[in-house]
Amino acid sequence: MGRKSAFKLDVVSVRLVKESSVTSDKKINSPEDAVHLMGNLLCEMDRETVCVINLKTDGTPINSTFASMGALNYCMIEPREMLKASILSNASQIVLMHNHPSGRLVPSKADVNMTDRMQRVCELVGIPLVDHVIVGGDNQEYFSFKEKGIVRNQVMRYQDDYQYLEWETAVEREKGKGGR
Repeated sequence: MGRKSAFKLDVVSVRLVKESSVTSDKKINSPEDAVHLMGNLLCEMDRETVCVINLKTDGTPINSTFASMGALNYCMIEPREMLKASILSNASQIVLMHNHPSGRLVPSKADVNMTDRMQRVCELVGIPLVDHVIVGGDNQEYFSFKEKGIVRNQVMRYQDDYQYLEWETAVEREKGKGGR
């Protein structure tokens, strides 16, 4: 037998890095407040960009992060990317914002799916999604998922008896949708 090589496990750390500031003296208590804070910056973008505004309990902005930059009319994003800065910032709630460079503020199916997914994930993590706001054009108008009654922050109930847990794999979920 030859000499065994030692297993090397890297130790890493994750830190929040501050970049340039967007300033505001206002708490975010409405979609208009969020649009006032970040809307103009997002409307200047030439491609879809998803922004997360991290908030304290009272709605005071802690910081914001651009979680994803996509193409002209779509942006790929995962909840884990959107929540990194929120967790590191000790956010108690978040507002999602993204732009539609076309100026058309009707949410796409992907926008609705992202909102639904983030609302569920945020509830599980304990950082509620307060709103998802779409801006575009000259930043005079917006679409708020909360105002339309889509973001509701309902309290989820969790099973407390393992015998009633229901697990579904991705393959089973696809079969249920008519997949193979």
